[in-house]
Amino acid sequence: MHDPIRNIKESLLSDLNERMSTECTCTLKETATRPVPGDGSACATILLIGEAPGKNEDLQGVPFVGAAGKFLDEMLASIGLDRKDIYITNIVKYRPPDNRDPLPQEIEDCAEWLHEQIGIIDPLLIVTLGRHAMNHFFPDKKITEAHGNAYRREFPAGRSQVFYTLYHPAAALYNGGMRDTLKQDFLRIPKVLEKLRSGA
Repeated sequence: MHDPIRNIKESLLSDLNERMSTECTCTLKETATRPVPGDGSACATILLIGEAPGKNEDLQGVPFVGAAGKFLDEMLASIGLDRKDIYITNIVKYRPPDNRDPLPQEIEDCAEWLHEQIGIIDPLLIVTLGRHAMNHFFPDKKITEAHGNAYRREFPAGRSQVFYTLYHPAAALYNGGMRDTLKQDFLRIPKVLEKLRSGA
């Protein structure tokens, strides 16, 4: 069925990703194969934000396609969702050398791209994956204490956004306790959405 809002959002997001792949000043462009803007629905209710592309993502241009991505797909399925239902991106759009953590300046250089994506998609819920994504929005929080909790943040122009914080799937892959915690935290996402939809 023809959906004009979906068409507009898809066009805006596509134009943004194409424009920012040229305009973004992040120095990671010099060593990365390509930008990894994001993947999924421009009309997503849930926007997932990770840290940075890894080797597989850098080669394919799609976020979360390695082992961590497979684990993420399993968790999405556990709450009845598929990648086509959500949008997923990272705080930086280029792979850091040797998969090191992104530097503050690199995050800052990619911030406009990320925040414009958020504005176009206008998700009901943003799910942060790992401490770097969480700290971009909540610099003072510790992931060990914040995971599995929802927080609201006010943005300029009166925009209010709810975030739900999770461990990063890559960090949980080889840590049994963290893996179980992440799976349990993920299962609470539908309840968070239900509260948001009811205006709670």
